[in-house]
Parts: sequence; structure tokens; C-alpha cells
Amino acid sequence: MTLTIDRRQLLAGMAATLAFSGIGLNRANAATSMRLLWWGSKERSDRTFAAVKAYQAKNPDVTIAGESFGWDSYWTRLATQTGGGNAPDLIQMDYRYIFEYARRGALLDMTPYLGKSLAIEDFGAPNINSGKVDGKIYGVNLGVNSSMVVVNVAAWQEAGVEPPHDGMTWEQLGEACAKVTAAKKRRGFYGTADQSGGEPDFECWLRQRGKALYTSDGKLGFEAKDAAEWFSFWGHLREIGACVPADVQALYKQTLETDMLVTKKAAVSYAFSNQFVAIQGLVKEKIDLIAYPSDPGSKPGQYLKPSMLMSVSATSANKDAAVAFVNYLVEDPEGAKILGVERGVPASPKIRDLLTPDLDATSKQVVDYIGRLTPKVGALPPSPPNGAGENAFLLKKIAEEVAFGKASAQDAGAKFTEQAAANITRG
Repeated sequence: MTLTIDRRQLLAGMAATLAFSGIGLNRANAATSMRLLWWGSKERSDRTFAAVKAYQAKNPDVTIAGESFGWDSYWTRLATQTGGGNAPDLIQMDYRYIFEYARRGALLDMTPYLGKSLAIEDFGAPNINSGKVDGKIYGVNLGVNSSMVVVNVAAWQEAGVEPPHDGMTWEQLGEACAKVTAAKKRRGFYGTADQSGGEPDFECWLRQRGKALYTSDGKLGFEAKDAAEWFSFWGHLREIGACVPADVQALYKQTLETDMLVTKKAAVSYAFSNQFVAIQGLVKEKIDLIAYPSDPGSKPGQYLKPSMLMSVSATSANKDAAVAFVNYLVEDPEGAKILGVERGVPASPKIRDLLTPDLDATSKQVVDYIGRLTPKVGALPPSPPNGAGENAFLLKKIAEEVAFGKASAQDAGAKFTEQAAANITRG
């Protein structure tokens, strides 16, 4: 998906609104041409293109070409372009990858722009720091989010089972989902998606048990038995009919369009809160979002994180113009209103307050969810080590082996732990 937009008057706009004095930053030349790369749903693409179009009205001397991919292909595409010396100027970045890209010199240090063309001081230290690597700003928080359980309320009511709610245990959720499957109100329909291959879900499970994906010194924060217990839990859900079978779950391609709830295969699925708006847009029935299950006495598993960040390539020929556009997305009322909360709840309090009264009911559900979750979350985990990005795909692959009966939970736990450790050692 591509879009090219022409703009004028960038120099005049920057001269009037940006303070570059004292840091030696050069203003962008006329007819500046940039590329913007992101992953996400059609909802995200529509909003991104609309924001670029609105920015063009103010600065029509700039050209931005936008391109979007699914999660899996996005990182392959970005790695290929970056490695080939053809990185996009503006890069949508994820927390788990920013450390690797920054430490390899692929991203621009935006620290010198802070308080000048990058006016994000009102984000507060935690939200500014979420884009820092080794004390320097390499990404700007596009929104605060957390993981969530998505519930098709209508499907639960139709099955005659009380919908899931905050405060349920993992076992209670599994048993309730099994009842939805057993009700057989819809053909080929199950209580929940199989989330055994989901890294955010596995991480929440670990944190609730006092473990972690990674330690502060870049090592694995769990053992083989922890992974085996995770695979065993989902094996139990398959046995009681609570979750979709392996061949159905295999249809999920890590896009919202192939999500088990969206494709009408399950009454529950799992995602990030900033994706809720897009999911509701794909589902005609009413949906809700709740916190992840937790067992009595468990530690906080969820945490607030940057849903994603916007970074600038270190090799961009238009660094100043790129930073100005990033600031437009997060601090300009016009740009922020267009993006809404699809990429997460804005980190800027003034932007959040500006948006809330005009949000639709679905977006307000997201803001409410973050509000009630905030007092219960744990700390942001340590930065993932190099090579950690590969482990998300590894977990999905090995979880599928268990689901298809090609490996036991115990063997899979040992295999995943061994290979995950090797990935970060090579990284």
C-alpha cells in the first residue's frame, strides 16, 4: 500500500514554529522527499494517510511516500532496506527492536531536538524514556498501551455463558471458554484462540510467577520448566475443547484480518489495546476488552508500554523535516486527532484531554481500560537483548509443533529455551 503526497511551504512553517537555534540544525530544503514505513491494519493505514494529507496542507513542499506491511513481513522488509542502505526516513519502531537498531547505528539520536522541534516534554520521564537507548532518544512514543483479552460479548450471551471479566484466573477463563465451545451455537466455533505461540501472553504468564523473558543483563529470565508449563496449560485447553484446534489456529498470520475472533472462529482473542478500535471495525458484533487472567497471589503480569514508537533513520537526508513530522503526529492537535487512539492512548496529557471528549464509544473503551489497568500494572521490563526479536517467531513455531502433536510440552520447553538462549548469544 503506497501513497505519495506533495507539499509546499515547509521552510516557512518550520521557521515559524520550530526553534533550531543553539544546536546547529539545518532546515529542510524545498521539495523535501521522505519515505514512511509502518505495519498495521487498514484502519491504521487510513489514519496515517489522512495525517500525511493534512500535514501536506500546511507544508506542501514536502513529499512523503507511505508504505505499510503486516507484522511478519514488515521486519524482513525493514531489515532488507536498512542493510541495503535504503532505509526509510521515518520508521515505525517496536520496543523489542529499537535497542538492536539503535545500537547498530541505524537510528537517529533525537536528543538534540528535545525541547526544540521535538516538543514532547509533557510526556513525562517514563514515556520519554520508553524511546531511549543508552540514555539517548531514538524513538518517540506514539501511544501508551498494554496487552488485552478481546471478548465477543454477543457470542458469549448467545452461548448462555457469562462473558469473561477482569479478575478471572487462567483456569476459570479456560473452563468458561470450554462451555462456549460445548454450546455449539455456531458452526466451527470455539471459546478462545490458541495463544500458546504469543510472546506477550507468555511474558505476562512469566511475570505473574516472578520470572521474565529477559534479565537486565540480557539473559533469559525463565527456565525450560516454565516454558513447558505454558505449553502444558494450552494443551489442557485443547483437551477440554476450550480453544481452536491447531489447523484452525494455523490460519492466523499475525494480522488482525486473520485473528480468530475476527474470522469468527473464537469468542476470545488476544491483542494490544491500541488494536481494539481496528478489531471492532472488522467485527459487526459488540466486543469488549478485559485484563489478562491472574491467579491469586500472583505478581503483576501486565505493564504499560509504548504501543509503538516513531524513529528516524540515521542515514536520512532530511532528518530535520522527519523530526518535525514526528512532532506533528504526537503534539499537534490536528495530527493527534487524526491518529486518535488507534496507536495507543496519547502520552501527552494535553493531547489526551483534547481527544477524550470527542472520542467515539469504542475509543473511550480503550481509554477506560488503560485507566482501570494502570493501578495494577508492573514495571516496564528490561530492554530486550540483541537477537530477542527472533524469539517471538521461534515461540510461535515451537508452539505449533506442540499443537500439532509433533512435540511434547516438556520437549518443546527445553527446545525453546535452548534455541532462545542461542539466538540472544548470537545477537
